[in-house]
Amino acid sequence: MVGIGADCLGKRNSAVASLCQTTGGFREERLLREFHPSQKEAITHKDGPMMVLAGPGSGKTTVITHRVKYLVEECGVDPASILVITFTRAAAREMQERFEKLMEEETAASRVSFGTFHSIFFTILKYAYRYQASNIVREEQQTRFVREMVEKLKLEIEDEHDFISAVLGEISFVKSEMVDLRHYYSQNCSEEMFKEIYAGYEERMRRANLLDFDDMLVMCYELFTKRPDILAAWRHKYTYVMIDEFQDINKIQYEIVRMLAKPEDNLFIVGDDDQSVYRFRGSRPEIMLGFPKDYPEAKTVLLGVNYRSTVEIVETASRLIRHNQKRYDKKLEAARGHGRPVVTCASADAQAETLRIVDEIQGYVQAGYRLEDIAILYRTNLNPRLMIEKLMEFNIPFTMKDSLPNLYDHWISKNVLAYINAARGDLSRGNILQIINRPNRYISRDALEDAAVSWDRVESFYQDKRWMIERIEQLRYDLMMLKTMPPAAAVNYIRKAVGYDNYIKEYALYRRLKPEELAETLDQLQESAANYKTMEAWFDHMEDYRKRLQEQAQAQRAAHEGVSLMTMHGSKGLEFSVVYILDANEGVTPHRKAVLDADLEEERRMFYVAMTRAKDRLHVCWAKKRYGKKQEVSRFVEEYL
Repeated sequence: MVGIGADCLGKRNSAVASLCQTTGGFREERLLREFHPSQKEAITHKDGPMMVLAGPGSGKTTVITHRVKYLVEECGVDPASILVITFTRAAAREMQERFEKLMEEETAASRVSFGTFHSIFFTILKYAYRYQASNIVREEQQTRFVREMVEKLKLEIEDEHDFISAVLGEISFVKSEMVDLRHYYSQNCSEEMFKEIYAGYEERMRRANLLDFDDMLVMCYELFTKRPDILAAWRHKYTYVMIDEFQDINKIQYEIVRMLAKPEDNLFIVGDDDQSVYRFRGSRPEIMLGFPKDYPEAKTVLLGVNYRSTVEIVETASRLIRHNQKRYDKKLEAARGHGRPVVTCASADAQAETLRIVDEIQGYVQAGYRLEDIAILYRTNLNPRLMIEKLMEFNIPFTMKDSLPNLYDHWISKNVLAYINAARGDLSRGNILQIINRPNRYISRDALEDAAVSWDRVESFYQDKRWMIERIEQLRYDLMMLKTMPPAAAVNYIRKAVGYDNYIKEYALYRRLKPEELAETLDQLQESAANYKTMEAWFDHMEDYRKRLQEQAQAQRAAHEGVSLMTMHGSKGLEFSVVYILDANEGVTPHRKAVLDADLEEERRMFYVAMTRAKDRLHVCWAKKRYGKKQEVSRFVEEYL
């Protein structure tokens, strides 16, 4: 292969040859010999747009940092004119630290701008409008503003925390996608209700002179659109723009970047459309897929060598992702050579699945693997409850990126347990209020005026309404029946005979949720109850589980050692020697809510991300039965086999 230095002497390799001439020789020739030709092509690109398709484990961070070094040292580009944008502060810090280690001159290293979209755009607004950090809204303030609107509108929301979080996500989506509110269909409540919450939230934000992260984008876009002089100043400052994880960009971020990069269009984007998994945040693989149309002169290079995983893992994951229609076709190869086959295992049920994984983890430890080398990945935070219980039972340390979930603290669980507690004699007003109208019996709170509820007094309150007395008598009968039932039978009775399942369906309709999502909590609760013969034993387990979760949370704060448990989303960007994918079943992954083709393709990309976290060993696990019902293997498993 002809080296780049030889190109300078003989061949008219335009980009590299002209650079060599202007810099008086290519001092990085020796270093660049260490790179793959595709990496070398990306690193030595100077002017004009370029799209770098970076497959999993292909060294994209190395390419970005070495390109910045190349621009500064070999092309004479002013470090202060280079802007590198990432999506998280951690990624920006890592990128900057790695770049600084490469550079001999500290001054040049410190002058390159590394930052997130939000930090860069807020800096622009700070100069234009004199905003300070105190003007950025805190998460608890956002929550309070939406909660105030929920109370003002007198909305009956059971899962207030989830509702507020979901509505804030929708507000973010509307802003970042520049959606006309008149044509927006809310996923969590009626359109009129959402518009009122949105208007109330915005009014509180403006009154307090606060900005959220999406306001930064909207205001920056408007500033550049209305003030060409300010846009020109920032264009003059940043003549080279590089974006990492480009597949995660949303519409407004892209529009701002396009304005900033003109007229030279020295826009260098790095990403993998196959790893775009944040549609709920507004990111669209279509933006990356449309880049060659927006920039017909753009060069494209594929970083197609995976330095992370074995041939078996790379080829298996590639077979899966090829089933997506909207993607760049890529041929990926593994630099590490062959390893063990990908293991796909079916277990009789979820209990057997978790026991099998625990047993195999112990085997890996005996073989010399560290617990930190192992990860268990799952689709949603509902999935790992049994896994957590088993790991704690066998005293296997683990860490979780997300907060540890407690099934028994879920509002649905609290409702069911309130019925059981009432049957066991807890007639406190607070406990009875949790069950009295779930399902709706139309019993007024005014009928429950005492601290301890007397059913005789409640019936007396409705003495002239026979149909209400019949409802109260039915409730008293149900509580009497529950009193002597074992746990699983009691949960089933509450669901079927009392009618709590129907209540959940009605509430799901009101909240625009899929009933199956709420029913899964009931299924998990019943699955847990089936392990105990008496209520006392089940309640003891709940208390012990709560204590052990608290101990686990404290242990996680003190140390970061153990098996990693995380969602597929949370695993993005990470790698582990051994990876387990939990519950590869239809309805779990792909998730049951994925109906449209675009949703299914996103689910497949998520599974692909999970598979490509593995370096040496990949186990895909599924259960033939769950909650007493037959389960089907995920279509993704059938697609890669």
